[in-house]
Amino acid sequence: MIATLHTAVDEIRTGRRTPVDLLEACLERIDRLEDRIHAWVFVNHKGARAEADRLTAELRRGEWRGPLHGIPIGIKDIFDVADWPTSAGSRLWKDNIAQQDATVVQRLREAGAIFVGKTVTTQYASFDPPPTRNPWDVRRTPGGSSSGSAAALACGMCLGALGSQTGGSITRPASYCGVAGLKPTFGRVSTQGVVPLAASMDHVGAMARCVRDLGILYQTIADPENSEEAPAPTLPPRLGRLRGFFENRADDSVLRMMDEACDRFSAGGAAIMEVTLPDGFAEVTARHRTVMAVEAAAFHETRLRSVPHDYDANIRALLEEGLACPAPEYARCKDAQIRLRDAMRACFTGVDALLTPATTGPAPDAATTGDPLFNSPWSFTGLPTVCFPGSRSREGLPLGVQLVGAPWRENGLLTIAAWCEDVLGFEATEPSL
Repeated sequence: MIATLHTAVDEIRTGRRTPVDLLEACLERIDRLEDRIHAWVFVNHKGARAEADRLTAELRRGEWRGPLHGIPIGIKDIFDVADWPTSAGSRLWKDNIAQQDATVVQRLREAGAIFVGKTVTTQYASFDPPPTRNPWDVRRTPGGSSSGSAAALACGMCLGALGSQTGGSITRPASYCGVAGLKPTFGRVSTQGVVPLAASMDHVGAMARCVRDLGILYQTIADPENSEEAPAPTLPPRLGRLRGFFENRADDSVLRMMDEACDRFSAGGAAIMEVTLPDGFAEVTARHRTVMAVEAAAFHETRLRSVPHDYDANIRALLEEGLACPAPEYARCKDAQIRLRDAMRACFTGVDALLTPATTGPAPDAATTGDPLFNSPWSFTGLPTVCFPGSRSREGLPLGVQLVGAPWRENGLLTIAAWCEDVLGFEATEPSL
């Protein structure tokens, strides 16, 4: 059985396991499975082992940095790690060496995390299929853009990972690979040192094997100065189920999963209520796309013109779309973004969190990264989300549940998600590879 982060923390804290032992277990899985999964851009065998030795020695001296001391972590290859390349999936940036850590990487380093290596991202965190394969069925996509992070976690190659989301790049791969993902409120976690896609919607988040593990990671990566205190939610929670938009494109396996999950939540004491989405919510997908295209084009325009051959088909189409967008249309979409963000606040009246499927269906084939339809509204509005496994499809593929919280309420949202996960009887299962 693959360890979870929180069980490993307990073992390290009590001396039943060392950081060296834990890292070697992860490296053994990488050595055994990476040829089939392709989750990593590179693995830092030598450096990670040296760090595990050093952190083990600290523990012997009675020095403990906190719950991430000695925990193997994967870093998505859009985050700068000092003296490591940040290629962002580019063929020409593969030797682009970072001069310093991204802010979130520095926080993990100071907390005692061990960086196993860089995990695969789709090119420039966009939509072109990655080399990574889904551990539950290697003919299928792991999702994107945090493809390698999700697949590595599913295989036990690391116990936590950094991800990012501008559309559905944390929630979708987490759901497809059967792990958990947190997309915090926009602005909660620093994006300094992270290759951008669309600056007004880029979110840095965490991925792990269960919700409890997400909470441990979140406490380290969140900006303390960007917090807002709120009372802990009362359990069992009040959950607002969103239908319409979140059911019309869902396949039958997802609809069954949601009905079954709601029945179990209700049996566990939760109140399940119907919540109506604001007027104009159906327009969110097109408006999200416009903002993403324009802002991505603003970052990539000069480089696209000079080295167009370094851009694959989907990201190139997105950038060309952004370059062609009239300025008034972008301005209208930004106005709509503000209005929808404000309108969504009313949806939390009388409920603690909103409940939707994480994806429209199980992982599709590897020619795509899947549909971010159920995720992009929350990247557009900046609301925090947590996803976790809900069940399996008839083919044995993971299906995920998504909870959406009010702004700046990550701690409460994680508490509710952990309750839901427990009620569903989540176990950190692993694919048969």
